[in-house]
Amino acid sequence: MHALAGKRGLIMGVANERSIAWGIAKACAEAGAELAFTYQGEAFGSRLKPLAESVGSDFMVDVDVTDDASLDAAFAALADRWPTLDFLVHAIAFSDKNELTGRFLNTSRANFKNSLDISCYSFIEVARRAHPLMVDNGGTLITLTYMGSNRVTPSYNVMGVAKAALESTVRYLANDLGPEGIRVNAVSPGPMKTLAGAAIGGARKTYKHTDTNAPLRSNATLEAVGGTAVYLISDAGACTTGEVIRVDGGFHVLGMPQAENL
Repeated sequence: MHALAGKRGLIMGVANERSIAWGIAKACAEAGAELAFTYQGEAFGSRLKPLAESVGSDFMVDVDVTDDASLDAAFAALADRWPTLDFLVHAIAFSDKNELTGRFLNTSRANFKNSLDISCYSFIEVARRAHPLMVDNGGTLITLTYMGSNRVTPSYNVMGVAKAALESTVRYLANDLGPEGIRVNAVSPGPMKTLAGAAIGGARKTYKHTDTNAPLRSNATLEAVGGTAVYLISDAGACTTGEVIRVDGGFHVLGMPQAENL
């Protein structure tokens, strides 16, 4: 079944083959979508190239989401390539890893601003630039979040605040863009063994805790997250917008660990 046959999408934020963004890209390609990719810097570009080629993509563009000129150039190149865009996946977040340990109380002003800029405001920037490519036929914008947005998670610190802002941004963009048939949603996986996740203090303990306590006794997989994104992008997701879709084995429903782990 090719639920995304004929659709074109931009994937932002693939770091390597273990990236959540790559899980989504792979699932979209398998569902029949044509893909373009962004990356930041030569090192990430060299890692991305063989992955992009493996799903039949030859369109990669270097983007710094904190630089307006860089974003303008990337979307101009995309518009030259494709007259319309059906979906965009925003998998971009950053914080100084030195502030993802210890107390949230010690968050610096500089890292707070930088974390919110890259992890939240960049979604608004890319949505604004994707909008002209979606306005005629509608489309789907997807970003990634995490439960630390609304429940205190050890060492997540300022990223929890950034993800809370991002989830609110999803709702406001969904309302803004809904009349033009553009859907905006967030996918919220549980802890995953990614490059970004490894930067969080105590990541291994968090991963093990959720894996052994979630109702399904499992953390999310790249395939599960990718399948959720395909649903949101496909016609099956036509009436879903403004949502945070949790793909965490059900961990978010718990009030405390399972009895055997108390």
